[in-house]
Amino acid sequence: MVIGYTTGVYDLFHIGHLNLLKNARGLCDKLIVGVTVDKLVEYKKKRAVIPFEERIEIVRNIRWVDAAIPQETLDKFEAWEKLHFDVLFVGDDWYHSPSWQEMEEKFKAVGVRVVYFPYTKGTSSTLINQTLKNLRAELTDGGCKQTFKQPRADLP
Repeated sequence: MVIGYTTGVYDLFHIGHLNLLKNARGLCDKLIVGVTVDKLVEYKKKRAVIPFEERIEIVRNIRWVDAAIPQETLDKFEAWEKLHFDVLFVGDDWYHSPSWQEMEEKFKAVGVRVVYFPYTKGTSSTLINQTLKNLRAELTDGGCKQTFKQPRADLP
C-alpha cells in the first residue's frame, strides 16, 4: 500500500485545492492530508479566514482524502517520522528552492518520493480573499453599509 501525504491551509477552499487532492490520491492508495492549524498559518504573514475546525472538516469530507490531521509544524520530515508515508505531494512553487532540495535529500534517504504539482493558474485563496476585500470596500463606499454585514473583527 502506497501512503501519500500533503499539507495546506485550505482556506477559502477552491478548485486548485480540489485538483491537488484528487491528483495526489490518484498516485497513492491512501492519502493523508495535514491541515495547517491557525497559529501556524502566521508563517504566511496572514490569518486564515475560515477557522481551523471548519477547514479540517471540509478536507475530511473530500472523497479523495482518507484522513485529515492537524499540521502543527512546517517540518515535513517530522511528520514522516510519525506517519511513515511513501510519497509527499508539494506545490511546485517550492521546486528547486534550497530548503526543498535539502528536504528532498532527507526524504530520498528514507525512500520517500517527492512529487510537485503545479498551482492552478488564475485562482488562489489569496486572490479570492483580495477580491472579497475589494468587493466589501466597493459595497461600503457605495452606500450599501446598511445591507452589508460587517466581517468578523478578528479577520484581516
